[in-house]
Amino acid sequence: MYKGGNAVDAVLATAITLTIVEPTGNGIGSDAFAILWDGSKLHGLNASGRSPEGWTLDRFKGRTTIPTKGWDAVTVPGAVSAWVALSERFGKLPFADLFRARNSLCPPTATWCPRLLPVCGQDRRRT
Repeated sequence: MYKGGNAVDAVLATAITLTIVEPTGNGIGSDAFAILWDGSKLHGLNASGRSPEGWTLDRFKGRTTIPTKGWDAVTVPGAVSAWVALSERFGKLPFADLFRARNSLCPPTATWCPRLLPVCGQDRRRT
C-alpha cells in the first residue's frame, strides 16, 4: 500500500505470494470468492470453477450423480480470473505490479513450505 495501492491490491498481492509460500492453501488451480465493501455498496464475486466449453447437457444426460473421478469431475479454476476482476474493478495498482512482492519475497532460492517437504524430498530449494 506504500506504493499507492489500496486494501484490494494488498490482498491480491498476498494471494499471489501465497501461491509460492503456501501453494496447498492457495494456488492458481483454486477457486475464489469475495465479499467486498467499497464504502457505499456491498459487492460479491463468485469465481468458482466454470464448466469447460465441451460440457453440454447432452454430455451428462442420463447420469444421476455428479462424477467424482476423471475429467468430468474437474472445472476450470477461477482464482486468477478473480484476481484480475478484483484488480480491474477495485484496485489502484497495475495488475502486473502485484507480482513484485512475490518476486522479492520468494527468490528462486526460497524454501518450500514445511508441509511440502515430504512430497518434495530433502532439497528445500525452489529450483
